[in-house]
Amino acid sequence: MECQECHERPATLHFKQIINGEETAVSMCEDCAKKKGYMSYPEEGYSLHDLLTGLFNFDNLKMSNPSGKQLKQVKDLQCSSCGMTFSEFKKVGKFGCAHCYESFASRLEPIFRRVHAGNTKHFGKIPKRAGSDLHVKRQLKSYKEELKNLIESEAFEEAAKVRDKIKALEKGHREPEAGDEI
Repeated sequence: MECQECHERPATLHFKQIINGEETAVSMCEDCAKKKGYMSYPEEGYSLHDLLTGLFNFDNLKMSNPSGKQLKQVKDLQCSSCGMTFSEFKKVGKFGCAHCYESFASRLEPIFRRVHAGNTKHFGKIPKRAGSDLHVKRQLKSYKEELKNLIESEAFEEAAKVRDKIKALEKGHREPEAGDEI
């Protein structure tokens, strides 16, 4: 898609504005967006480090109690393995070691929520072609858990269907579908 302003460069920015239920969409290149005032950057630029620092500095807000006195700052967390402090992590944007995740766990969830649009767990994606065995293992695990729950709730007919799906997967066959004779 080309820029709607200059019609020369590809549109890399897409703005959508809704006012009183009326939607207006504009697609333009970065140069035209700057000229139109849609975006402005400091002269030296805005780095990834600046972005991460802004995300991590959520706890530097001045908090006060009802009397108006400033609260004491809590002791900085420190990794027991590498010795990195949480303040250092915020400055650098990287952990010192794998144990930092556990050491700073109490402070990381709000950061992950902001960075991942509310999600705190990452499940990842696996290519179908390369991860077919893993998909089957996950499906088996899911079916076994479902079977256990169905047996506990005494839904034996449904449990039998799930059991058959498990057997079919374990034998490497396709899953039986509705209407198939077993």
